[in-house]
Amino acid sequence: MAKESHQTNFILLAGVAVSHMRLNMSSKTLIILCLLSLLVFSPALFNAESTPERIVTLEELTATTSEKHLILFATLKNSFTSEMIEILNSGIPLHFTFYIELHKTVENVPDEQVTERTIQHTMAFDTLKEMYKVTLEEENNKTHSFQSLIKAQQVINEINGIEVIKLSQLIPDNLYKLKIRAELYRKTLPMSLHSILPFFSWWDVKTGWHTIEFKY
Repeated sequence: MAKESHQTNFILLAGVAVSHMRLNMSSKTLIILCLLSLLVFSPALFNAESTPERIVTLEELTATTSEKHLILFATLKNSFTSEMIEILNSGIPLHFTFYIELHKTVENVPDEQVTERTIQHTMAFDTLKEMYKVTLEEENNKTHSFQSLIKAQQVINEINGIEVIKLSQLIPDNLYKLKIRAELYRKTLPMSLHSILPFFSWWDVKTGWHTIEFKY
């Protein structure tokens, strides 16, 4: 009860402060203050600190070839929390970024990076149409719409046959390492608010590198 009373006092003080300054501030400043109040006192952000730590991983890694390219498949696991979904449903988009690197390996020689790709998947909730929209950069930023949150999550979590490199650029009988990692839900606030709300970085999560070794 003491904690609830303490938070209530803060809210009341914030309300008094905003009322006191209302006559002296522009409408833009008031909008920023309102946004700050919503974020600071959002239950999702208070609960984020007490959420048990989880391990986000990339699984089902598969490297294969198409007619002309080396292609990669992978699935992100354990990527969503209830707080993230609450934030998403409030209208703030989530960004998942995948980093892909291909290295050539030779015994007793440092690995040589052959190529790299960065792919972003974005999920947003259309509050008017009540639809989840997932935009995939590797498909020329094509947007897929879903009524089902589960289906939208499946799409944003999947690396589904991304072209890594042309086969003509690979050396036959050479060993390679294909590496991938993911960075989840980067900050999506306006840049002017990032320094004011450093705690929003709680939402940033990075996986470790996951590697497939193969001989072409």
